[in-house]
Amino acid sequence: MNQAEKANAFGALHQKGNPVVLYNIWDAGTAKAVTEAGAKALATGSWSVAAAQGYGDGEKIPMEALVATTRQITAVNDLPLSVDFEGAYSTDPAGAATNVEKLIDAGAVGINFEDQVVGGEGLHAVEKQVARIRAIREMADRRGITFFINARTDLFLREGDLSKHAGLVEEAIERGKAYAAAGANGFFVPWLIDEGLIEKVCAASPLPVNIMMRPGAPDGKTLAKLGVSRVSYGPGPYRAMMEKLKEAAAAVYAAAAG
Repeated sequence: MNQAEKANAFGALHQKGNPVVLYNIWDAGTAKAVTEAGAKALATGSWSVAAAQGYGDGEKIPMEALVATTRQITAVNDLPLSVDFEGAYSTDPAGAATNVEKLIDAGAVGINFEDQVVGGEGLHAVEKQVARIRAIREMADRRGITFFINARTDLFLREGDLSKHAGLVEEAIERGKAYAAAGANGFFVPWLIDEGLIEKVCAASPLPVNIMMRPGAPDGKTLAKLGVSRVSYGPGPYRAMMEKLKEAAAAVYAAAAG
């Protein structure tokens, strides 16, 4: 498939009640492993990509390194690839669009694009986030690709008290509608795990809804019944692999010392 065909295929995988599962990767090697495991599409996790190269999350990894990783993955893998691009390394709409275009040049067919102020406090005003989404959409349209903008709201991620999540749902839904009108293709609500609230968001969202797997989250079959269209795993796969690596290494060193 060429890039435009991959973009169309990726969008088609987002089906309400039959979610595409994205077991997040961080380099070409993990892309190969996840592909061989049966993936239909690939997605990086920003935390994982940064950690794998020695950086913290929050746009700490240089954008050039992230673009290079994207290019390495797409050079050896034919599945559609979405890149977790955080805040697109720019608060300016034109700057965000320019940066996303570099990912398109590297072969990506989609991004996660979040509304929190990276490195700052709170979330961007809806109008500001809408302007950035619209600029990215217009750029991608000019390129002739149905680039998948997975618009992420960090309302729930920013609120650690799960009992307060119900009070954030209406604002989340309004943000999702605004992002849809600006040209987003998906709506990502990380850290939302309450079944009733997930169902409410899915019922009200004009966009396919993405839920992140985390401790306490419903299982995949339940999420499908709630109307979810996309399930991702964030930094979970990276953390799990690093724990296994450390355990194996510790066993080797313990045996050598004994």
